[in-house]
Amino acid sequence: MSTTINTPTPKAELAAQAVADNALSDFIQETLALTRRLFIQLQRRPTTLVAGIIQPLMWLILFGALFQNAPAGLFEESQNYLQFLGAGVIVFTAFAGALNAGLPIMFDREFGFLNRLLVAPLSSRFSIVLASTIYIVSLSFLQTAVIMAAGTVMGAGLPGLAGLGAIALFLFFLILGVTGLSLGLAFALPGHVELIAAIFVTNLPLLFASTALAPLSFMPGWLQVVASLNPLSYAIEPIRYLYLHDSWSLSSIVMEAPFADISFGAALLVLVVFAMAALALIQPLLRRRFA
Repeated sequence: MSTTINTPTPKAELAAQAVADNALSDFIQETLALTRRLFIQLQRRPTTLVAGIIQPLMWLILFGALFQNAPAGLFEESQNYLQFLGAGVIVFTAFAGALNAGLPIMFDREFGFLNRLLVAPLSSRFSIVLASTIYIVSLSFLQTAVIMAAGTVMGAGLPGLAGLGAIALFLFFLILGVTGLSLGLAFALPGHVELIAAIFVTNLPLLFASTALAPLSFMPGWLQVVASLNPLSYAIEPIRYLYLHDSWSLSSIVMEAPFADISFGAALLVLVVFAMAALALIQPLLRRRFA
């Protein structure tokens, strides 16, 4: 009795490779088209971009003026409060932009455009999510760049090129995680009213329960613990360290939390884990919605 083993022929392998290449090409094309649509919407209604710049800019101006006469060195190693505040406002700008990531998806749901996309012959429906992510990351970085430029003009200073690259890395993982959670809410909540309410309820409490406006040493014990568990603090403190120090390394201590000293590398690891956990958390929801 003989056993026949079927091995794929070279032609079959080439055909399978061609199908895979076409699927990838279609996925990229779909993602770019959906991303372009979002930027066209932004061009027609630039209020989203402008509002995301005005609010943190007002925080920078008003809070900077409020504490401008504070003694030098009162806020850790910063020479003035504006230098201390700059990192907090930068992270707040990125966070607020990412928190609004679910709104375009929610409005597409309510106006029926999302349903039309879901029945369209897309190579992958995850191109919808990827396009929204690319759009929000780009928008958040643009808004953050404007705030950083404004802070530089106002006297907050600016890190070197390596420092700017590190800032971009920290902001990327924070934006990625918050964007994932916002997109998850957009698919889970019934309408835009509920989503906007969730954004408003989350926005300021997370800001105040971080080290954006005051160092940990100014806070009561319970708030120190809360701020040390807040992902925003793990982006704020390394960025603040980059603004205040010319030299840094992954082992540099950027935050003295109640439970441990947090190094530069540990803070980055926390944000990477936060982003990956947020994306993993919404996977079942996306699969159920896109099924």
